[in-house]
Amino acid sequence: MVVVTVAAAVACGVMAGVFFAFSTFVMKALRSLAPDRGMEAMQAINVTAVQPPLMIGLFGTSALSIAAAVVALADLGKPGAGWALAGAVLYLAGVLVTTAAFHVPRNDALASVGGDSPDAERRWRTYAAEWTKGNHVRTVAPLAAAIAFTIAARLG
Repeated sequence: MVVVTVAAAVACGVMAGVFFAFSTFVMKALRSLAPDRGMEAMQAINVTAVQPPLMIGLFGTSALSIAAAVVALADLGKPGAGWALAGAVLYLAGVLVTTAAFHVPRNDALASVGGDSPDAERRWRTYAAEWTKGNHVRTVAPLAAAIAFTIAARLG
């Protein structure tokens, strides 16, 4: 259990850092550009994000979280098991579900907007504001999960 929870804690910390960067300065920089340029840059980011480095981070951390949850459920009476289970739920709900249910549909919708579209500026500003708020969840959730996994490893 300790090996899985330490690995999950580290992976969650890495993912929290990725999302933190977007929440604190990447989106702010994109929003400071002319709307068509900010939107075009985000569209390019959304295409390049679906590459092995981020996907391994996103889904590898999900796999570690699931493994930690399975071990925790099998050892529920042992010290740290509840914390490991909490860490898994925090990551899976706060990152995986939020990404699939909230961010991906918005990214897909943004991909269909051309910079010369009459409502491009409005759609970009709405997207950027909503996406960033949702990304705050994806920043806090893996950070909280990393803390829970760390406590689980310490107690286990």
